[in-house]
Amino acid sequence: MSLKEFTSNRWTKFIFWTLLYLAWVIWLGNYWWLFGLVVIFDIFITRKVHWNFWKKRYKEGEKHSAWNEWLDAIVFAVIVVSFLNIFFFQAFKIPSSSMESSLYTGDHLFVSKLSYGPRVVQTPLTIPFTHNVFLGKESYSTLIHRDYRRLKGFGQVKRGDCVVFNFPNGDTVLRSNPALDYYALVRIYGREAFAPEDLIVRPADKTDHYVKRCVAVAGDVLEVKDGLVWVNGEQQEVYPGVQLSYAVLTNGQRINSKTLSRLGIKETDCYYDPNLPGYRAMPLTSEQLDRVKTLPNVVSVHCELDRNATASSKEIFPYSDAYGWTRDYFGPLEIPSKGKTVKLDSVSLPLYERLISVYEKSDLQEALRKGEYTFKQDYYFMMGDNRHNSLDSRYWGFVPEDHIVGKPFVIWFSSDGEKKFPKNIRWGRIFKFV
Repeated sequence: MSLKEFTSNRWTKFIFWTLLYLAWVIWLGNYWWLFGLVVIFDIFITRKVHWNFWKKRYKEGEKHSAWNEWLDAIVFAVIVVSFLNIFFFQAFKIPSSSMESSLYTGDHLFVSKLSYGPRVVQTPLTIPFTHNVFLGKESYSTLIHRDYRRLKGFGQVKRGDCVVFNFPNGDTVLRSNPALDYYALVRIYGREAFAPEDLIVRPADKTDHYVKRCVAVAGDVLEVKDGLVWVNGEQQEVYPGVQLSYAVLTNGQRINSKTLSRLGIKETDCYYDPNLPGYRAMPLTSEQLDRVKTLPNVVSVHCELDRNATASSKEIFPYSDAYGWTRDYFGPLEIPSKGKTVKLDSVSLPLYERLISVYEKSDLQEALRKGEYTFKQDYYFMMGDNRHNSLDSRYWGFVPEDHIVGKPFVIWFSSDGEKKFPKNIRWGRIFKFV
């Protein structure tokens, strides 16, 4: 038997796809799917059932329908791409500047689900290739909703990883402006300021996707001092893309726009104030900072650190005057871990109230009566590399393990929305590994 005859033999095909299917069922951990072997046997061996019923079976010499061929290709593509999106990788676009200069607004990423293990679909009734909105309306139904379960992956979330996750505060959004943080608005204006009909409640797996850098994992003690991250008493690596905002004073002259572009600084991010004279808040990485200091028209540069705890009491997690934290002076804070028991009192309650009642769906009143609570899952602390222009864990708290989606692994396309084609295409970032 030749190699061609062997590979085209129906029993060879049957054995190949059976072994592949068995590996997937074992990984999935749901052995009810073994009944699918009957379908595979019929497809390759008995051929009694027309499983791809949408595709016409042609008689010998019968003219093929172009419409039917297109339908078959579309159905096949929907099934294959959906399967890949669920278990292997998913496309994602960077919507904001919170990760610049590591990930840019307009970067199109492939996010690996295998890095931390894909989640079994919790809300399966969803329009294919949509996340939570289609034509201005919710693209899913919650008639069927499964409990959280994660399959085995290649590893776990580590400090320093860029991570895509479901926005923890995105379980309730405003229909009129879903991009806003509803809970932040409630702290300022009160719940009565928003009409119930303007609220949309979403399951955790259908909240918007965010991407940040994990700076602390479960069990770590995190602290931010002078805008820099410390974990377990050690200062963490300052990654090349991490940037802070600096006040740049000049001799009265603006920095040339071509100079800013050459340094990788967006002119739109730098407002020149002639009253200084200079720039009140210029986002700079450590490398850009060193180069800006050498410019002939720059007189001085100093970091814009936030020390005003009173003004931050309603903005910075956990929104309590008892802590007095700001975006640049935060903690120390221990990140909750699975099995960890914490004491509950009037001081610690603001830290853990949402975790207990919302993320873990436990009885908060019972926990308060006991005076302690044991966590059911791990949590993480995420921060954007653009530290002074990022709404992250400093503003809305911990990220639960069941909200983790995956890890960006390659930028397949990137474009700058502030430029016109073809100058808008960032050729140097295409197919760049993260």
